[in-house]
Amino acid sequence: MRSTPRFLQGVYTFEGKGLDAPSPLDPALTYVVPDGAVTQPVYLRAGNAAAELVCLVLMRDGHPMRYFPVGAKADTHVALRVVEDLEPGCGIELHAAAPAGVRATVVVDLGLVEVS
Repeated sequence: MRSTPRFLQGVYTFEGKGLDAPSPLDPALTYVVPDGAVTQPVYLRAGNAAAELVCLVLMRDGHPMRYFPVGAKADTHVALRVVEDLEPGCGIELHAAAPAGVRATVVVDLGLVEVS
């Protein structure tokens, strides 16, 4: 077995449409598990520069998988190891939500391990 770390990370600015209306942050925050591999999310670290709560949503195949609230001018670190495997062909992406009209900047670091 070979394991390869994968990361979805960066600094992104977005405008909120409501906490109940997450939307994609950036096309770079997507990942599809390759054939012959299984991937595990290991951790999510995120920081929020806005004066309002934001929420990051890890989407799996177009459906919410996990919600991560990030407090106003705060950060979060969530260990995800051994939560569940992502099977071959599974697609994930990070979306974000904030109160309507709030312009927010988030720092995102999602760590994954791909095992083949």
